[in-house]
Amino acid sequence: MKPKLFYKNFFVIQGIDIILLICSLSAAYLVRFDFDPPQDFLLLFFQMLPFILIIKLIVFYYFDLYRGMWRYTSVSDLINIIKAASVSSLIIISFILFSTSRFIGFSRSIFLIDWCFTILLISTFRLSVRFYFEQAGEGNSWLVISRTLVKLLNRSRTDSINLLIIGAGDCGEKIYREIRDNAHLRYNVIGFLDDKPVKIGKKIHGIPILSDIAGIKTVATNVKADEALIAIPSATSDEMRKIVEHCKESGIKFKTIPSYGELINGKVTVNAIREVAYRDLLGREVIKLDETRIGDYLHGQTVLVTGAGGSIGSELCRQICRFGPSEIVLYERAESPLYEIELELLRNYRNVKIVPLLGDVQNKKQLARAFASFNPDTIFHAAAYKHVPMLELQPWKAIENNILGTINVIETAKAYNIERFVFVSTDKAVRPANVMGASKRVAEMLVQSQNSCNPLNTRFMIVRFGNVVGSVGSVVPLFKKQIEKGGPVTVTHPEVTRYFMTIPEACQLILQAGAMGKGGEIFVLDMGTPIKIDDMARDLIRLSGFVPNEDIKIEYIGLRPGEKLYEELITEGEGIVPSDHEKIMVIRGAECELNIFNGLIETLEKLAEDQDKDKIKATLKKIVPEYQTTGNCK
Repeated sequence: MKPKLFYKNFFVIQGIDIILLICSLSAAYLVRFDFDPPQDFLLLFFQMLPFILIIKLIVFYYFDLYRGMWRYTSVSDLINIIKAASVSSLIIISFILFSTSRFIGFSRSIFLIDWCFTILLISTFRLSVRFYFEQAGEGNSWLVISRTLVKLLNRSRTDSINLLIIGAGDCGEKIYREIRDNAHLRYNVIGFLDDKPVKIGKKIHGIPILSDIAGIKTVATNVKADEALIAIPSATSDEMRKIVEHCKESGIKFKTIPSYGELINGKVTVNAIREVAYRDLLGREVIKLDETRIGDYLHGQTVLVTGAGGSIGSELCRQICRFGPSEIVLYERAESPLYEIELELLRNYRNVKIVPLLGDVQNKKQLARAFASFNPDTIFHAAAYKHVPMLELQPWKAIENNILGTINVIETAKAYNIERFVFVSTDKAVRPANVMGASKRVAEMLVQSQNSCNPLNTRFMIVRFGNVVGSVGSVVPLFKKQIEKGGPVTVTHPEVTRYFMTIPEACQLILQAGAMGKGGEIFVLDMGTPIKIDDMARDLIRLSGFVPNEDIKIEYIGLRPGEKLYEELITEGEGIVPSDHEKIMVIRGAECELNIFNGLIETLEKLAEDQDKDKIKATLKKIVPEYQTTGNCK
């Protein structure tokens, strides 16, 4: 659709500009002749005025001064005003210079003074429009003054929230501006806190930086603060723990802005404010993505994600949409999660075609129809059963979904000549102690062998990582529910440790690995230092405002079926190859391992149909010799 040449306020804006341009030229004459211009110059002024106005209005239109949304006036708009004023003045001077005998009858300085006044008046008008809308909010009411008074009155209302912003940096400043500019928000920012001594005592937009963070208790009492907002997305785990402790000591409510890894496109807004969660205490470093490489294989492409409604799958979809694919196919068998992620993506990514598809990776015909209909360029295979104790009780489900389902996706990808296949795996596939881990290791072997056994156009690669905080079935939601009920919080063993990262971090690294893969690699994500589950339980109890083993008891219940004390990311004998990303390690491609299966996949399929638990585990042991079937694996 072609843009309109004249919008509804075009002639209003142009009319005001005409008045301002007349004022500018008049002021130039008055200033030049000390407010007493000679009669002959006044006559010349009235003769030249229509010509000058026409030239300036045409040039202004050429420089798009009538197409901008002036409520969003920016530096670039002001630069256009300067350009338009300069070009129009040069045209007028050139015309006079060549049509008369070297400015006879004209004062040269008038044009310079007029140029200055034109820029000043037109820029002031544009900025006043922006100020109007900032004060009036999103509505188009002309009662700016009344709106401003209402906002000032809101600050003294009993239901307004006196807010302290912790962090006097870029993030804190952006949050303050959004609160200030939105008349509907009930927050009243009364001060900043920051640990940099050089900032204390200074002001940001007139709001004082009152103290360091440790002084929040005293400051909150003195200024009658109701709530604090932690606006330090780059804070480390130790810094966040200290800040949370100080906030708890102050006795006021506190919330946070998520880390930069959670903020889509790094945009800090009031809408991102949430309660402090355990993932904030992990303090993971901000990931530096090679967005050019990721964009090269995602932008304008068709991408299919299996398990798109799951914790990892849904976040993968969000992150993929950031890079502008032409189409993303959400392949998921659970209708409610599929509907939820579809609505979210439709709302946030209007330029991407979102295709929700109810389908099961165990159904090869469904997969074939999906691939034939949408012809994806890249596949992220995240669909899997991951609940360790559940699969110990029903190991045939792990065979059907994690192994046979993966085979179906592999074979369909090969049949339709897909460009890139990224398999999402787990650290539990390393020396597995449970059926879930063993099934994922078998799936890894199947995926890894594709490029080493046959020359294929499809690049198959694997991404292996540990636990993600907040995923469905993870320990954090369980602990939170137990704390809400008053305890006890159940920990399997005081020494059990696990690797953890946030869901957005894991998905960003999956996309980065997908850009790096040439085929046959296992990419291992840097999970940092393993965390004791016992320490995690205690942190969550404290974060909820209780004291461990006083307000909320901790009980040790023993390892569950299939669990082990420590998780690993690399199997003995797997060789590490250097990677050009500091957060990703690469395990060299294995030799063709399809001969290892030697009919065992068919055996597993038959045993899954028969639901023969013991023989399934024994057969998995033949394929994965390091699989530990003793101890807790019953």
